[in-house]
Amino acid sequence: MPIEISYNPGPFILLGIPGLEQFHVWIGIPFCIIYIIAVMGNCILLYLIAVERSLHEPMFFFLSMLAMTDFMLSTTTMPKTLSIFWLGAREITFPGCLTQTFFFHFSTALDSAILMAMAFDRYVAICSPLRYTTVLTPKTIIKIVVDIAFRSFCIILPMVFLLTRLPFCRTRIIPHTYCEHIGVARLACADISINIWFGFCVPVMTATSDVILIAVSYTLILSCQKALGPCGSHVCVILMFYTPAFFSILVHRFGHNISRTFHIMFANLYIVIPPALNPIVYGVKTKQIRDKVIHLFSTKGTE
Repeated sequence: MPIEISYNPGPFILLGIPGLEQFHVWIGIPFCIIYIIAVMGNCILLYLIAVERSLHEPMFFFLSMLAMTDFMLSTTTMPKTLSIFWLGAREITFPGCLTQTFFFHFSTALDSAILMAMAFDRYVAICSPLRYTTVLTPKTIIKIVVDIAFRSFCIILPMVFLLTRLPFCRTRIIPHTYCEHIGVARLACADISINIWFGFCVPVMTATSDVILIAVSYTLILSCQKALGPCGSHVCVILMFYTPAFFSILVHRFGHNISRTFHIMFANLYIVIPPALNPIVYGVKTKQIRDKVIHLFSTKGTE
C-alpha cells in the first residue's frame, strides 16, 4: 500500500499530557484558575494604565505592551488546552495549528523584546533622569514598539513557512496540549534539520542578545546608584520569564532523558504562570499601580 504524502494534511490530534490522561479533568482546574487570574490581572492593568493620566509614562506604556503580550500568549494556548482536558476536543486543523504555532512563538519573542525595552527605559530614568522625557518621546516610543514587533514577526514567520514546506505521511498525533514548531515538524516524513537548527538557534540567539542588553542596562544602573531597589519588579519579571524559557529551549534540544510528561506540564505552566504573576508583581512593587488598584477596589466597595 503506497504511503500518502500530504503538504496540506487533515486535522492533527493533540493528546494533552501523555500518561496523565485520566487526570485531565482535575489538572484542568488549577490551570483554569491561573488562566483566569492572568486574564483578569492583565485586563485590570491595561484598564488602569488607559484611564489614569498619571500612568501615561513610557514605563507604563511598555508595561501595557507586556500585559497585552502576556494576554496573547496565554489565550493562544490555554482555551484549547482546557477544551482538551474537559471536552476531549483534541482535533485541530492544519491552518489552526500553524496559527497557534505562530502566535505562541511570536508572543514569547515579543515578551523578550519588551523586557529589553523596559530595561533601557529604567536605565534612562535612573541614570539620566533630566533627559528622560527628551530621550523617550512619544515618537521614539512608537519607533521602539514598531521595531521590536517587526523584529519578532520577522524571526517567527519563517517557522511557519518551514512547516508548510514539509510533507506529512506519518501519524498526525501530537503528544502535547498545543502546537509548537518542533513538535509539528517531528511528524513530517522528510529531513527537518533546518527546522531543528532554526527552532533552536534563532530563539537562543535572540533571547541571549536581549539578556546581554538587559545585563548591560542594569550594570550601568548599578554604576549610577549602587542598588536595584527601584527596578525590583522588573528584575522579578525578567527572572520569571527567562529562567523557564532557557530551560524549555535546552530541554527541547538536549533533554532526551527528561520525561515527556514533565516537559509538557512545565511548558503549560510556563505559558500561564508568568502572565498571571506579572500584574501581581507590578501591583505589589510599583507604588503608582498599587495605589490605583487600592483606589479602584475601595471605590467599587463604597458604591
